[in-house]
Parts: sequence; structure tokens; C-alpha cells
Amino acid sequence: MGRGPKDIHSFLLNDLLVVRLQGVLTAAEQHLVKSLPSEKGRDLVKQVRRQLIETARPVMEALIQEVTGATVLSLHHDISTVTGEEIVVFTLADSPLVRETKRK
Repeated sequence: MGRGPKDIHSFLLNDLLVVRLQGVLTAAEQHLVKSLPSEKGRDLVKQVRRQLIETARPVMEALIQEVTGATVLSLHHDISTVTGEEIVVFTLADSPLVRETKRK
């Protein structure tokens, strides 16, 4: 889309990897949502984002497997045109091994 989100956080919950992206809407998407009837603008933005996710899915799944060592079974995605927040949830075949963080 030409630019990245303002903030990204990931959460590992057993065999679920949740990725929360904030500030993802481009200026063009924000304009689309404001200038069209609310449902039409929202649906158009969601449709484009859904297509982008599906196109990038093989690359994302390979990266997740490389980092976690677990195969991705499914991917779920949604975006809010109100808050500009996007959520991607990966269901993994296994719970990845997690190493403890070193305390200072």
C-alpha cells in the first residue's frame, strides 16, 4: 500500500498468533470511507485489504513458519475503517516453543 502501520503488536496464545496493526488506513482509504455512503466505502476498503492479504498469504505463512517453527493452518483477518485498526490471526498446527526472556 506504500506505507506501513503506525504501530504493530503480536501476541502468542498457545497455537494462536494474533497480530494487531494500528494506523493502517492510507489517506486514499480514509477519503474513500468519508466520501462514499458508509457501507459502500467500508466494504470497498475491506474488499481491497482482503485481496492484499490473500495475495501476500504464502509469504506471510512462510515467515510465520520460519519464526515459530509451526505450520500455519488458517488465517483470519479484519479491518476497522472507523479506528484504522487491522487484526490478523494465524492458527498454528502446534504451540511454538517459547524461550524465557532474560531479566535484567
